[in-house]
Amino acid sequence: MNYKTALVLGGGAFGTAIGFVLTQNFEKVIILVRSKENYDDINRGENTTYLPGQKLPISIRAALNWDEVKELTNGEIELIISGLPMSAIEDFCMRNEHEMVQLLERGVPLVNLAKGINHENLKLPDELFKTYFEKFRSQLMYLSGPSFAKEIIDKQITLVSLGGENRDRLLEACEMLGADFFKAVPTTDVKGVLLGGSLKNVIAIAGGIMEGLGYNHNTRAALITRGIVEMLRFGSVFGARPETFYGPSGMGDLILTTTGELSRNKAFGIEIAKGHRPSEIISRTKSVVEGYKTAKAAHFLAQKMNIRARIFSGLYEVLYENADPREVVQNLMMLPPKFDDES
Repeated sequence: MNYKTALVLGGGAFGTAIGFVLTQNFEKVIILVRSKENYDDINRGENTTYLPGQKLPISIRAALNWDEVKELTNGEIELIISGLPMSAIEDFCMRNEHEMVQLLERGVPLVNLAKGINHENLKLPDELFKTYFEKFRSQLMYLSGPSFAKEIIDKQITLVSLGGENRDRLLEACEMLGADFFKAVPTTDVKGVLLGGSLKNVIAIAGGIMEGLGYNHNTRAALITRGIVEMLRFGSVFGARPETFYGPSGMGDLILTTTGELSRNKAFGIEIAKGHRPSEIISRTKSVVEGYKTAKAAHFLAQKMNIRARIFSGLYEVLYENADPREVVQNLMMLPPKFDDES
């Protein structure tokens, strides 16, 4: 093993899956969780809540608090993975700022996995983390790309993007995350990586709705191609590079989440098409459907920045204004044609 210990914040599906990747390079991977049930399950070798049936190596251990983290790691943490959902980042940083600063002051890099836009303040994950850890911004990195958690643990070949500001730290983190089935490609286009990873979840919900309404391959292809155009419009406002949206964190993730059967956002959209209310679906879903709140944030962001985003606006109407999905689709098709460069 090249490294001693990595720390994963949060015991969800994706955080656990990245923890599994890290066992290829780290002697020990500690997952800090809140739930005693989740804690017991992981320490028995399986995250039954989020990844039932997927066996975990004995080098993965769960901890319930920082004292236990210190006991298990002997102060040898060399990498932090934040598997926290968007809705939990600010609260966690506020409550655990002291412990996090202690680690960051030692030069430990932090890689965020969350994909989304905060619907209350319209901030992306980098802005949330820099609110608390601006001094350590060169150590903050953001992973995104086509990567279902179950397939990662099954060692399916996976390619993702890793965005950050410091090229040397990016290369170091890519080495830490590297495995014969998992590769992170470094980029300094943080906004491009984050926007691609966030906005594709919204398009995936739309894809699920389309499928649930009975539309097929032609419609899915149209949605993907028009979806990436609208995503690029968001990117231009934030100064993101267009080529980033054609990489793993953009087009790659968009294709996966709009077509893959393991996509939570797509499954959510299918249920919406069946007439179920969003709150009803979410109440019986263990995993976080990031695209639901991101759809609201993207709609208001488009309004604030004067971004033409017909798909995002239409989905907002369906999810938050109880509009009929089929009518929204028909209304989108009836809109007069415009060149992509027209406002």
